[in-house]
Amino acid sequence: MIDPFGRKINYLRLSVTDRCDLRCVYCMAEDMTFLPKAEVLSLEELERLAGAFIRLGTTKLRLTGGEPLVRRGILDLIGDLGRDYLATSRLRELTLTTNGTQLAKSADALRAAGVKRINVSLDSLDAERFRRITRTGDLTQVLDGLRAAKEAGLKVKLNMVALKGINDDEIDHAVAWCGEQGFDLVLIETMPLGEVEDRLENYLPLTEVRRALSEKWTLEASPMTTGGPARYVRVAETGGMLGFITPLTHGFCEACNRVRVTCTGMLYLCLGQEDSADLRAPLRAGESDEALERAILEAMGRKPKGHDFIIDRDHQRPALSRHMSMTGG
Repeated sequence: MIDPFGRKINYLRLSVTDRCDLRCVYCMAEDMTFLPKAEVLSLEELERLAGAFIRLGTTKLRLTGGEPLVRRGILDLIGDLGRDYLATSRLRELTLTTNGTQLAKSADALRAAGVKRINVSLDSLDAERFRRITRTGDLTQVLDGLRAAKEAGLKVKLNMVALKGINDDEIDHAVAWCGEQGFDLVLIETMPLGEVEDRLENYLPLTEVRRALSEKWTLEASPMTTGGPARYVRVAETGGMLGFITPLTHGFCEACNRVRVTCTGMLYLCLGQEDSADLRAPLRAGESDEALERAILEAMGRKPKGHDFIIDRDHQRPALSRHMSMTGG
């Protein structure tokens, strides 16, 4: 799959649910209305969809949500994908992004299915602050999940959204803690998606964060890449990797190799654009995947060059009305 700008699209982020057991302030509203079951793809449809993308050249598949591990039967789907595509080398990597709340009971099954690494969203190591950010979360539950993932042999990367006035004072501690635990850390700028709390007040440019961190830590250039948008450095004192995802201060679109599909089967060619393609209709039209694959390829011809994310006093409203939980992380 090649887009109009010559980029090879080989990375699919597939949302399996819009539901989540947390209500993070930058991700969704406190009182969310979730989709009716009939609109959400079944596990069988999700597997067919993944298979179509893999046949067309996808080599990396990330399952997202909402929170993917709250989807009933999700471990069966992951097991099937691992057996059918990882074991046959048609898929190079199967992974997922999770909030960690369900990891304690899922880590061993994930590893058995062939998952080797996971991303865990964790914005604070302070229990009270974690609850404020997530509105409902129990930090102990997540830490237990991280421990289980580590014991299962999963490589862990923590995703931390940098929020001015909320968690900016503990980023330095997060770097040290991740080094101690053997976890990589990725810092993320807040993105203008959905009607949530005041972004201008909480927006923290990662250029400032990196400058401050470099005064304490030795940040060494690294060629490391995981196929996503993060740019990495190595923290010499801990040996850990530190990544920066900067959709606002430094766009990463020139090397974009990914698309997203929502749990309803909407293919979004760019996180920061509304252009999409309905894959649920051809998926439910019959048993043949010919129309589905044709729709995917047609959509690739419309993939935009990049997003239009802006946050300033003239752009405090979201760039897009849909919440991140609807699109998939």
